[in-house]
Formats: sequence, structure tokens, C-alpha cells
Amino acid sequence: MKLIQQIFHDHAQEYRAKHYVSWQQHKVLDAICKCRTPDAGQHIFVCPDCNESHTANSSCGNRHCPICQNDKAADWVYRQQLKELPCTYFLTTFTVPRELHRIARSNPEKVYRAMFDASAQTLKALEADKRFVGCTLSGFFGILHTWGRQIQYHPHIHYVVAGGGLTDDRGKWVAPRGDFLVHVRALSALYKGKFRAELARHGLLEKVCASVWNKDWVVHCKSVGSGQSALKYLGAYVFRVAISNARIVGYDGKRVTFKYYKVGSRRARTCTLDALEFIRRYLQHVLPRGFVKVRHYGFLHAKCSVSIEQIRELIRKVCDKLRKLLPPEPPEKLKPLTCPSCSAIMKWKCLIIGGRRVVSSP
Repeated sequence: MKLIQQIFHDHAQEYRAKHYVSWQQHKVLDAICKCRTPDAGQHIFVCPDCNESHTANSSCGNRHCPICQNDKAADWVYRQQLKELPCTYFLTTFTVPRELHRIARSNPEKVYRAMFDASAQTLKALEADKRFVGCTLSGFFGILHTWGRQIQYHPHIHYVVAGGGLTDDRGKWVAPRGDFLVHVRALSALYKGKFRAELARHGLLEKVCASVWNKDWVVHCKSVGSGQSALKYLGAYVFRVAISNARIVGYDGKRVTFKYYKVGSRRARTCTLDALEFIRRYLQHVLPRGFVKVRHYGFLHAKCSVSIEQIRELIRKVCDKLRKLLPPEPPEKLKPLTCPSCSAIMKWKCLIIGGRRVVSSP
């Protein structure tokens, strides 16, 4: 077993007995404990040449499982690179004050939705302002994270924003001046106002302390060049859960020690938690069922009538050159299972769960 799976396996029952566990968290606990064990099911493969059979334990496929999500990031980054434009990109981050964490934990779907709606409306409004960009159709995508470096609760959204957009008639590309997109003070104030309106729409405004609206909200906006570095940074987190097995440096059956880095520091530090506290911190990042944590807006939305190729042509007319942007080839897929005796590619035969054949090949 991997370390996180071992921790859950050892302490899941004790945690359930001592803590409230939601239905969704119950599912995550069970999935991680069973992942790639016979309890999750077994796939039977047969070699077509020598007829030798091979058994492989099934993965759980849960999006909160640290084992199942590792192989998806490279493919996601590749698909985003296909949409990359020859312009400057910006990385923008929206957070909420600590005073709102309790409400977010109690009403995650409504608060996370409010964060997305308020931040996206803010970016669209400020990019449309002629003091900044002056475009009516911008393009960006956002990713929700709920954890900090010590897997504490810290909900925030990262956006990768294309530096520019289209005019009303969709016939011209307009870009911001240099490495400046929008002013963070305007970004913070407008986001706070729109978030307040979203909370009111969801019936949560009365639960918020009034002092929250009198303080400055932390937002960031910085240029990241072509966007390749931002894509790779965020790509690693799209399918990653709160903590990976690689970060755990010690587990003695009762306490868990993992490494982390402070902001702006390259020196590795360690944090030691009781196993039950580790599980509590992990489970607080379980998302509501069906909640979409990666969202595209503007000309990056799947239903936008303007294609990326059309936008590239408009940019070419402005800057009179178009860099070659597309990656040479997609990332390598997982290699097929081969027979240990003759190296032939084995064929899947059936899935067995609880000693009963559930699905089989025709």
C-alpha cells in the first residue's frame, strides 16, 4: 500500500467513530482504502500467444485519490497548449478572508460557486474597461484549490488569463499595455462587492460577520510570459489532491510527518500531525459531488462562436508574426500490459468483484 492509503486503512474506522463524516467523505475514505486492492475488483488479462493469464487490481478512479490522478496532468496540459495564443499571459489569484472559512466548509457548493461567479465577472468587467484592456470578449480559465501548503483549509482560485481580447464586432484583437493587465486594488474591491452579491443570492449573507466587508481582500495578478510556466504549474494541481505520497517522509502508525515549503523559500520544512488530524485535514478538501473545479470563460469556453484559429489570425494582423505554438506531439500514454513470458500485448478478459464476474469481453 502507498503511505496515504495505509494511513486511511489503519485509522478510517477510528476516525468515523470520533468525527462527523459526510456521505461524500465516506465514499472517499472507502475508495482510497480499497484502491488497487482485490476489494476494488480484479481485471483478468490473457496473452493471445501463450494463453498465460495475469491479474491486476482495479483502481478506484475517485478524483480525490492520490493514486488515481497522477497520470492525467500531462494530457491536460497538452490540451491547453493547443489553445495557446501568441500573447502575454497573466496568473490571477482570488482568495476569501479566513472569517469566511466556516461558512465555506458548511456550504461548500454555494460558496465555491460564488467564488467562481464573482471572480469571473470581475475579470470580464475590468478587462472591458478601456483604462486596462478595453475588450468585450476576453479568455481565461480558472482552477479551484482548497488547501494550503500544510494541507490547511485555504480556498482560492487561480486563473490563467490571456493578455487581450476581441472588440464588440469580434473583428479586432486588443491587448493590454506591456506586462500590466488590471490594477489589483480595483480587482479586490470589485470582487468583494460581487462576492457579497452572490452570497446574498444564495441566502448566506446574514451568516457573514459585517467586519469582513470593511477589510481588503487579497488578490494577485502578475505577468507569466507565454503562459507555458503557468500551465505546467497549474497542470500539476488540476488532478492532484491535497497532498501526494511523495511529500510524506514519516509514518509510525500514529503520527504523520510530511514536508512543505513556505512561500518564497526553497528550504524544505516538515510538519508532524496525529493520524486522525491528518485525515481530518485531508477530508476537508473533498469537493461536493459533481462540482466542476476547472472552468473556462470567454473565447476559451467550449461554446464560444469564435475559434482559436480565428483569434490567432487576428493577433497575426496586429503583431505581423505568429509563433509556432503547438506542441510537437501529445504526451506518452500509459504502455499496454505485456505478457511476462513472451512480451506480447495482453488482452483484457473480464472484471471480477467479490469473486463474481461483473463485466467481460465479448
